[in-house]
Amino acid sequence: MRIFHVEAERFTELDALPDALPPAGYLWVASARREFEVRIAEVQAGLQRWAGGPLLDLHVADLINNQLPSHFDTTSWYDLLVFRRLAAGAGTERLFIDEERGTVGSARAALAAIDTSPVGFVVFDRVLVTVHPTDCGVRDFFAQRLQSQTGEARMRMPSSPPDLMLRMINHMVDSYLELRRLLTRQLEVLQRLLFEGRGAVVWRLLLDSRNALHLLEEICEDQRAAVVEWIDALDEWPDAPDPAARREREILRVRSRDVLEHIERVLSHVRRLESSAETAVQMHFAAQSHRTNEIMRALTVLTAIFLPLNLVTGFFGMNFEGLPLIHSPTGFWIVFSAMLCVGIGMIWYFWRKRYLSTH
Repeated sequence: MRIFHVEAERFTELDALPDALPPAGYLWVASARREFEVRIAEVQAGLQRWAGGPLLDLHVADLINNQLPSHFDTTSWYDLLVFRRLAAGAGTERLFIDEERGTVGSARAALAAIDTSPVGFVVFDRVLVTVHPTDCGVRDFFAQRLQSQTGEARMRMPSSPPDLMLRMINHMVDSYLELRRLLTRQLEVLQRLLFEGRGAVVWRLLLDSRNALHLLEEICEDQRAAVVEWIDALDEWPDAPDPAARREREILRVRSRDVLEHIERVLSHVRRLESSAETAVQMHFAAQSHRTNEIMRALTVLTAIFLPLNLVTGFFGMNFEGLPLIHSPTGFWIVFSAMLCVGIGMIWYFWRKRYLSTH
């Protein structure tokens, strides 16, 4: 657990939870999920001192739940937003390099490397509580970034807990770009392996990819619904008499709409990838059907060529004494020549009809 004091021109990390709120700025309490669960009593006592009320038990259960979908809830003294991040897990890039070398079995592991753990945000007037997964780098990224701001960069310091929350959510959504490239490369590799004749294994992995994209689409829709509810709650806040407060409220609306627009783009790309996976599966079965048709056409042509030859041999194989050419010393060669001409003629005919062509 890390505690920060955020002011207009200064960002300070505290050693422990303070007894009271600082006279200016606000507090940011960032904790890993397990640490938050262990120290929940200490956090609840601090929120009671700072904001006049602790977290509800149901919301505490939501924050420590690792499987909770994105959603928004509000009370009269704080707002709760749970946002599932979309990130590429460790080792995914190595798996794709293996795939490019021809390793098909690593595609399933690459899907499992996508991380969708939830991040919880509790927004008070002057306190922001965030609950992160253990390996989440969002907290450390913002802590390092805000601590390094000096000079003119101080103007970009988050002015309020909602402002900092929206910046963190926007960062998580933007980090989806790397995951987007990862999924696109995975589909490209699977499609290439599929058309190289490895369909017996690859098409099942392609179906797994499509199912994973279905899951990502559901996650993105939950994210969009949570942000829309946050924007609706923001619009219901009472009007502030101070012009500076009204301007800050408008900036929050702009940031919220920007986050929503980024989520819409992510959702649109997921749906495009999903459509691409569906198209690849259909193309696989179409290619299999085309290959079957080519085989059947070749077998049909061969059957048509040998059918009259079999008829001739069957005719002269009948057990009769009066068959023509049956006792002639040149009869065999006459019949053989006739059969050879018939076979060559039918091959030439089918070739002219493009029955033997591969195009």
